Amino acid sequence: MAAYDKADLERRMAGSIESLKGDLSGLRTGRASTSLLDPVTVEVYGAQMPLNQVATVSVPEPRMISVQVWDKMNVGPCDKAIRSAGLGLNPIVDGTTLRLPIPDLTEERRKELAKLAGKYAEDARIAARNVRRDGMDSLKTDEKKGVYSEDERKKLETEVQKLTDKTIGEIDAAATAKEKEILGK
Repeated sequence: MAAYDKADLERRMAGSIESLKGDLSGLRTGRASTSLLDPVTVEVYGAQMPLNQVATVSVPEPRMISVQVWDKMNVGPCDKAIRSAGLGLNPIVDGTTLRLPIPDLTEERRKELAKLAGKYAEDARIAARNVRRDGMDSLKTDEKKGVYSEDERKKLETEVQKLTDKTIGEIDAAATAKEKEILGK
């Protein structure tokens, strides 16, 4: 059995892209989006729960997020969780509904967010390179075991490198698109 598994490498590289897209979707661009509140967890019923498991999150207007809390006892904890999440949002409590106006981004904040998008992209590139390294190592191990000849190993290494280049290209494209969206260009 060969240790080299192309399908596993492709799956892991695709995972680094999906992880990046998840990170980027949480960055605020000045437009309301329900994914903005995905990282928020609320302490209710003695446990930490994602906000979307104790309330309905919707976007009634382009610059407003509405959080309809199901149990009125959880309004306070939801308000506190959103305020302390570091998103720069200040909920307006209206009965069991929390309204979150999305403030305009300052130029300074836009640059910070663009920098953060770049950091997320670099982390994803590192993950892709680590997958490449694992693939190259397993090919060398397989060659020593006699599974592949040197020529076969070199051909497969070229495949691994092409997969890595394609993945990094997708990472760069996603990061560039997000940076443009953040900077409003």
